Amino acid sequence: MTENEISKIIIGKAIEVHRHLGPGLLESAYQKCLAYDLRNVKEFHLELEKPLPIRYKGIELDCGYRLDMVINNRVIVELKAVDTLLPIHEAQLLTYLKLTNLKLGLLINFNVPVLRKGIKRIVNNL
Repeated sequence: MTENEISKIIIGKAIEVHRHLGPGLLESAYQKCLAYDLRNVKEFHLELEKPLPIRYKGIELDCGYRLDMVINNRVIVELKAVDTLLPIHEAQLLTYLKLTNLKLGLLINFNVPVLRKGIKRIVNNL
């Protein structure tokens, strides 16, 4: 599956979760529900809270960074439940993409009335 095919399925499942739960919950609730739905997609290999070590001067350091979700080792999903997505959220996901050499990330903010307004695609040389 391509990154775009994967992202289309993820977005569809995220919209389904948002329709059932609505805005106002903690990020962890949305993560658990979305992970439940994504695990039922046959073609998906889902990793939750995947550690992201930082390479600095040739040394790999565990700085405590975790990727919310990685699908098929191709798409990073970063979940939020905030009032507004800020440029720092986009920068965070772009940095994650660069550190992992992945090409596509989805930034999904569940704390909006209509989920489509809370989704941003971030690309890294795609």
